[in-house]
Amino acid sequence: MNKKRTTIKDIANVLDISPAAVSKAMHDDSRISAKTKKAVKRVAKELNYQPNHLASALRSGKSHLVGVIVPRTNSNFFSSVIENMEGVLNKAGYNIIITQSNESFEKECKNIDTLLFTQVDGIIASMANETVDLSHYEKIKSKGIPLILFDRGENDLNVDYIGIDDYDSSHMIIEHLISKGCKRIAHIGGFRRTRIFNNRIRGFIDAIHKHNLPHDDDLIVESSLTLEDGRIKMQELLALDNPPDAVYVASDYAALGALQVLNEHHIKVPQEICLVGFGNEPFTSLVSPTITTVKQHSKQIGKIAAETFIKRIKAKNWKPKLEKNILKSELIIRSSSDRDLPIKST
Repeated sequence: MNKKRTTIKDIANVLDISPAAVSKAMHDDSRISAKTKKAVKRVAKELNYQPNHLASALRSGKSHLVGVIVPRTNSNFFSSVIENMEGVLNKAGYNIIITQSNESFEKECKNIDTLLFTQVDGIIASMANETVDLSHYEKIKSKGIPLILFDRGENDLNVDYIGIDDYDSSHMIIEHLISKGCKRIAHIGGFRRTRIFNNRIRGFIDAIHKHNLPHDDDLIVESSLTLEDGRIKMQELLALDNPPDAVYVASDYAALGALQVLNEHHIKVPQEICLVGFGNEPFTSLVSPTITTVKQHSKQIGKIAAETFIKRIKAKNWKPKLEKNILKSELIIRSSSDRDLPIKST
């Protein structure tokens, strides 16, 4: 049988006071005596009363909830961003609702509709790989709700963005690989339609040209950057008539797949092929050889995104505008690309 939801009126009937008095007691109103507040809390617990946050949000115009959309939660980068974001928002009196798109445009649209229905006070998001049409994000803006993007975003939306300099990160990686004697460098990247991956590809191409290294179309491959993609694309690169002597992969998961293939083919890393990933996932320091990667400063990104929301929600006459907060990434050099480092066995 479905049990009837306990309401404020039910609590009021038990205590023989008005629903308004119960509501005030719930919100610790100074006009209500400590004795009444204690009685209200006791009866609410006995009746298993659960506040209706949606109804409260509709009445007050504030839910004190922030919607968060990430491509996936099983990534150390996104989980770290969420953790640090939540810490800042909780201190400011906000709770978060976490959704994941699984890189699906359709699921991302449904997530946004759900969060808007829940009357969230703002949305902090990192876009799905499939996202090209931005109309569902425009819907957020049209409702006057603060929208903050991080890691993956589009300038066309004209909203706050927090991330790293992906273009310069590619330059940093290529400079490192060249310093290790690499001359034929390949790139397993994400899809160019996603701004951050397009910037990484542009940075890779410009850095290659800067040093007069070969720029063959076969050396640049796009993918969803899963572990399996890393395996497939590494196989394709090894099948070339002139294989690369280094591979820069735009994701640690795909880099791990690439490393598995190299190990299966008994190709020495980094002596024969150097390998660099992106993201500084925990496993990169545990595999053999350890994987050189890029640190994206997830803690700072999470905190800045939350602080930006708080600043926007407090601002009078707030209007969406493009404000970028770009952090400088850091290259973590490990055995997979440094031929001078000893390779530790696992």
